[in-house]
Amino acid sequence: MDALKSLRTELAAFATERDWDQFHTPKNLAMALSGEAGELLERFQWLTPEQSERNALSPEALEAIEEEMADVLLYLVRLADRLNVDLETVAQAKLKRNAEKYPVSEAKGNAVKYSRRSE
Repeated sequence: MDALKSLRTELAAFATERDWDQFHTPKNLAMALSGEAGELLERFQWLTPEQSERNALSPEALEAIEEEMADVLLYLVRLADRLNVDLETVAQAKLKRNAEKYPVSEAKGNAVKYSRRSE
């Protein structure tokens, strides 16, 4: 994912040029990320599952969703930069752990979280 590394570099330069590093503390970035995730969620509030599908969204709604998704990604990448986290590496590790947690034989077609199956 060289694209993520390139984006990380661009974002760091963008913040440095504006003297925003002083504001881009991990705490502030995590809070901003949460706010943007909430704004993304708001775009889907009150929609049925069918209405939330791409082919059911208006071009304007889709554009607004894309903007919010971009904001979430940018804050996440910036936070990873400030904490020196390689997102690709940690995402691959998490995917591997999830594959172990949710074996196909038990998880296929099952939306129940693994920890609740025994309840």
